[in-house]
Amino acid sequence: MFPKREHLLFINTFVLRIIAKRTLREFWDKHPDCIQALKAWHREVDKANWANAHDIKRYYPSASVLGEGRVVFNIKGNKYRLIVKCNFDFQIIWIRFIGTHAEYDKIDASSI
Repeated sequence: MFPKREHLLFINTFVLRIIAKRTLREFWDKHPDCIQALKAWHREVDKANWANAHDIKRYYPSASVLGEGRVVFNIKGNKYRLIVKCNFDFQIIWIRFIGTHAEYDKIDASSI
């Protein structure tokens, strides 16, 4: 039996859950010049309803999709990099890394 149409409409109204904002707070405490940029990113993503990486690219054309749900966002004019892992089925985004561009260059973004 197929789900009722009303159920399908309800499922599509979920917004993304970001895990964890604390990671962003701890970072902007050390780098106060990015507070507004990270708060804006969090506010926008918290209200998003993305079904796939193409939806992310529509809102953030400069974001890099790495595969396996990982996406890199440029923060504050590319001074900082934010890597998240997305589970679109459950509408969850895990913050995997936030750092300066130099710190980003030292990691393997596809496996973090």
